[in-house]
Amino acid sequence: MGVVNVTPDSFSDGGRLTCAQAAIDHALKLREDGADILDVGGESTRPGAAPVPVDEEMRRVLPVIEALAVRGCCVSVDTNKPEVMRAAITVGVAMVNDVTALQAPGALDVVAASGAAVCLMHMRGEPQTMQEAPVYDDVVEEVEAFLQARVAACEAAGIARDRLVVDPGFGFGKTLAHNLTLLSRLGHLTGSGVPVLVGMSRKSMLGALTGCPVDRREYAGVAAHLAAVARGARLLRVHDVAAMRDALAVWNAVEEQHDGT
Repeated sequence: MGVVNVTPDSFSDGGRLTCAQAAIDHALKLREDGADILDVGGESTRPGAAPVPVDEEMRRVLPVIEALAVRGCCVSVDTNKPEVMRAAITVGVAMVNDVTALQAPGALDVVAASGAAVCLMHMRGEPQTMQEAPVYDDVVEEVEAFLQARVAACEAAGIARDRLVVDPGFGFGKTLAHNLTLLSRLGHLTGSGVPVLVGMSRKSMLGALTGCPVDRREYAGVAAHLAAVARGARLLRVHDVAAMRDALAVWNAVEEQHDGT
C-alpha cells in the first residue's frame, strides 16, 4: 500500500502533494514502483494534528481518487468521516482505511451498504493528544481485544469478515516500548483469520532507534516491515514502495526455497 498524502501538514511529506495533479502523478509512480493499493488521505493524523472540515477533506481527496480509479488503480481512502467515506466509495474507492475503526456515528452503515473493504486501526485517544503519556497494562492484549471487538461490530452490521483488515496502529497513542512490544508479539494479532496491515514507514519510532531524520528512515522502515512480515503481517503501508518491493522479492524467494525443501 503506497501512501499518498494530499495534505499540507503530514509529518513526512506535508505540502508536497497539495495539488491534485501532483498527487495523481505521485500515486501513479507508486503504482509503477509496485504498489498494489494507493492510500489517499486528506487529513493528517500525525501527533498534534488539527482536524480538517469535511468539505475541505473531500475537496482534497475526491479528484485524486476518481482520477486513479478511472485508470484502474485499487484505491483506499484514509479517513474517519462517514461523509468522506460515502463520497469516496461513490467515485470508485475500494477500501476505507479508518484510524478510528468505524466508530464515528454512521460509519458502519456507510461501509456495510457498499462493497468496500475496510481497515480497522487501533488508536488510543485522538491525534491531538494521543502521544501524551499513553499507558497500557498489556499493550498487546488491549490492542487485540479492541480489534476483535471492532471486527465483531462490523460483522454485526453486515460487513463480512473477508472484507476486513486490522491494523495495530504503530505510533498512535503508543510509546517506543509499546511499539516494539507490539511488533515483537505481532503474531498474537494474526491468528484471527483477519489480515493484519502494518504501517511504520518514516515514523518517530524509527527515528528514535536510528537517530535518522524523517527523510532518512527508508532502510529502517524496510527492516521494520520485514520483521512484521516474519510475524504474519500481510499488508504493508509504506512511502518507499520500490525499496519495500525489492526487499519482499528477496524475502519471498528465500521463503519459497525454504518451503520447497
